[in-house]
Amino acid sequence: MKNIFKLMALFAFLFCLTSCDDDEPVIPTLEVTPANLNGTWELSEWNGAPLAEGTYCYITFNRKEQTFEMYQKFDSMYARYITGNFSIEADPYLGSIISGDYDFGNGDWNNKYIVTDLLESGSMIWTAKDDENDVNKYIRCDKVPEEIIAEAKIDEDEN
Repeated sequence: MKNIFKLMALFAFLFCLTSCDDDEPVIPTLEVTPANLNGTWELSEWNGAPLAEGTYCYITFNRKEQTFEMYQKFDSMYARYITGNFSIEADPYLGSIISGDYDFGNGDWNNKYIVTDLLESGSMIWTAKDDENDVNKYIRCDKVPEEIIAEAKIDEDEN
């Protein structure tokens, strides 16, 4: 009887080995935590397309304080410098969800985002929780370019 169980176990093992598809490379993802988000990220794609010329979004996360600084130029001719707090919640069905609120009582982010594909190589995908067609790809960068910081601060002073 023991031999039958051993034979069945061996058969199951061999079946799994031959049916597993080794052609698909498995890219390990990082856990979505403040520590793994810490640093500066540039929005590189919005809904599958590169950003239009002259537009940008950089966000720098501070893991210890769970704060962010954002430099963006999208929907107006002026650059904006925005600060605030962020949080990450674990949803058992959707995964990690990031949300934020702006300093000075300006309210919450327009969307909560499901964060996926956070890779050690330095990229991640954000998908709006309530709009699966709103997909953003960020890439890690060393810092926000000085000219963008200057543009945002000048525009902030003028407004």
